[in-house]
Amino acid sequence: MPAQNSGPRRDTRGIVDAADLFAHVRFRRHEPAPELRPYLEHYWLIDWDLPQPYASHVVPHPSINLVFQRYDESRPDFLELSGVGLALDTRKLAGRGRVCGIQFRPGGFRPFAPGFLVSEWTDRVIPADPVFPTADPTAVLSPDRDEDRVAALDAFLLGLDSRPDLQAELAMELVDRIRHDRTVRRVGALAREAGLSARSLQRLFAAYVGVGPKWVVLRYRIHEALEHAESDDAVDWARLAAELGYADQAHLVRDFTATLGVPPSALRPGASRA
Repeated sequence: MPAQNSGPRRDTRGIVDAADLFAHVRFRRHEPAPELRPYLEHYWLIDWDLPQPYASHVVPHPSINLVFQRYDESRPDFLELSGVGLALDTRKLAGRGRVCGIQFRPGGFRPFAPGFLVSEWTDRVIPADPVFPTADPTAVLSPDRDEDRVAALDAFLLGLDSRPDLQAELAMELVDRIRHDRTVRRVGALAREAGLSARSLQRLFAAYVGVGPKWVVLRYRIHEALEHAESDDAVDWARLAAELGYADQAHLVRDFTATLGVPPSALRPGASRA
């Protein structure tokens, strides 16, 4: 059994200008039922009632998300499956709406849909009906109380009768190592530590995470760089680049700009985001 998380994440890594997002929507995270915690990061709930349209921007984690959605009663409630996003995710919100999301731990989704390779959905957002035909979005979205929405999410996942999967456990363990250990930089070294060939490691990540291990390394480093860019107006970028395993500052700035569309200087505290 994989290690359980110690509760929903408190950080805002990946969210561009989190303070601005929280000023426009009600955002909160909740912990799932104990049986589900080894496989999930958390549930995330958002409600909004906006006089003017608003766009949120997120640098996605290497995670699968299931998102139950309701928009102004202009269409029926629906459920989408979001694969690992390769680029900045921009969502435009308007009027009134509500979403209830399930963020799986990287590698933790496949036990709930064992007939699919996670890489099938990489950089795609699709209707979830073909994967979960019995899902009832309205049952999840209708309750007003968070506790009741969480209970409905628990009931949905527990009803899927997931099975233990040793490969999923290994994938989650390896991604956790990448996330928390800055010294993990080379795919070959990670494979050797796991007792795998580099090719076997790549296959494991394709089937269970959806992206390769090198990509995961780079994405978590960009998350860390984003956090520094938005919270510290005196970042030593050359030093941070070295700490994150980049050859030099220019490589970090290039990856950052390619992912977010702007250089780190555009996101420093007090910088204009027009």
